[in-house]
Amino acid sequence: MSRIGKLPIAIPSTVTVTYEQNRVKVKGTKGTLEFAPHSRVIIEIKEGNIITKRQSDEKLDKSIHGLTRSIIANMIKGVTEGFEKKLEIRGVGYRAQMEGKNLALALGFSHPIKYTPPEGINIDIDKEKKNILTISGTDKQVVGQVAAKIRSYRKPEPYKGKGIRYVGEFVPKKAGKAAAGAKE
Repeated sequence: MSRIGKLPIAIPSTVTVTYEQNRVKVKGTKGTLEFAPHSRVIIEIKEGNIITKRQSDEKLDKSIHGLTRSIIANMIKGVTEGFEKKLEIRGVGYRAQMEGKNLALALGFSHPIKYTPPEGINIDIDKEKKNILTISGTDKQVVGQVAAKIRSYRKPEPYKGKGIRYVGEFVPKKAGKAAAGAKE
């Protein structure tokens, strides 16, 4: 039995969960999310809990059992609390600004990079520290994907540390070239 999959998911009082036609629909204060679980996972809603079960002990069933439970638990957390990722921009002349709903990034290229976030994703720039971006939304997967996409425009480089990184991310520094006359 899956250690994660066997745990029941408590449904808060502010959340409505329905399971119809092989679709789980979670509705809360921050929005609505839908998920179509694999047909080999059995989902039961009773007594304010969601219980996931698998049909057999085949390898496929075992692999999707815990995954399905985690996705549904993240949906409930997303519609109640939401998810966020923070990115930090480091480098001279590197900056970000919002142009309406779009994000404009100046990252040392000859042109600014324009990024339009998907529906349900908010991007905020810290007013005091202009180099901190906060990406927030209800869907954990989409928030992580947007953060990874923005980070991919200029990954942190190991010599000077310039680029876009997650807040708290450690980027190991490499030593530069040794002095030219150091051979002996």
